[in-house]
Amino acid sequence: MTEVKTKNLNVFERYLTLWVILCIIGGIILGKVAPGFAKSLDAMAIYVDGAPVVSIPIAIALFFMMYPIMVKIDFAAVVKAGKSPKPVLLTLVVNWCIKPFTMFAIAWFFLGVVFRGFLPGTEIVKDGTEVELFRSYISGAILLGIAPCTAMVLMWGYLARGNQGHTLIMVAINSLTMLVLYGLLGGWLLGINRMPVPWQALLLSISIYVALPLVAGYFSRKWVIAAKGKEWFEAKFLHVLTPISIIALLGTLVLLFSFKGETILNNPLTILWIAIPLFIQTILIFAITYFLAKLLKFSYEDAAPSAMIGASNHFEVAIATATMLFGLSSGAALATVVGVLIEVPVMLMLVKICLRTQKWFKR
Repeated sequence: MTEVKTKNLNVFERYLTLWVILCIIGGIILGKVAPGFAKSLDAMAIYVDGAPVVSIPIAIALFFMMYPIMVKIDFAAVVKAGKSPKPVLLTLVVNWCIKPFTMFAIAWFFLGVVFRGFLPGTEIVKDGTEVELFRSYISGAILLGIAPCTAMVLMWGYLARGNQGHTLIMVAINSLTMLVLYGLLGGWLLGINRMPVPWQALLLSISIYVALPLVAGYFSRKWVIAAKGKEWFEAKFLHVLTPISIIALLGTLVLLFSFKGETILNNPLTILWIAIPLFIQTILIFAITYFLAKLLKFSYEDAAPSAMIGASNHFEVAIATATMLFGLSSGAALATVVGVLIEVPVMLMLVKICLRTQKWFKR
């Protein structure tokens, strides 16, 4: 495999970190100067049990982010990738046997011990229970740690030039295992006898963020190739679609931070205390998975998405669950929003690390 150089990236990919920073700032400013507009957009959602589960504007933006990636996937390569189970097994072990427990330990150490003096006070959560704020923040971190990414990781794998067939298989398996393990692990780690699992929220998120663009990509790829030929599809059709994913990603960020910018501006130091353990967790899980992939002699194309899907989180599900369990203004919900804040810049940094370390892996 030829190493991908930065100069081969298009202008969107090459300066993506800059665009991300500008969109985050732009989203926060939009939420501040036009709060009515942001609130109107935020209210456009699919509700389950009275709680907003899927934001329609964000769902539309995510569709246009995911569709150009999905349409590029050769499903013959997906079938071929399924014959090599080691990357899938590694992902399952990391996501469900390592990641939830390291997240709990790191969050408890920093938020419950190191920064506890900076996080005083209590709050009344949705069921009327009074809890210490630091425990609420830890709960939000836990909900992030047990929600492996099933959407945006396709973007990270694409940017890292990984095997999209393996990524798609791992996304599908993670989506299914979440339906069983999310509630079980969440209930145990949150220290309650039973955690009400938002099954409808999970199914809606998976359907909208993954299944819908996957089905659209599969059938449109099949139709275009049948009508115009594979050469036209790759030379013309994909060329037009190439920047759409990045533009949609940036649009998603503007929307997210226009909705949550006020919360971030009102809690700057709290955001910092929460961000530190989340950042450490992301780097640790990436390093563990990447090292194990090297130890197991994976190709770079399999190692990169394995590490990416371990490091990233399904923050949409985490935010929805925190809101449904503890309330929109809870510390747990705030912690999941911090997950959004650090996710994109940190994952872009890890993409660059992957691209620069391709030579570590077999060719």
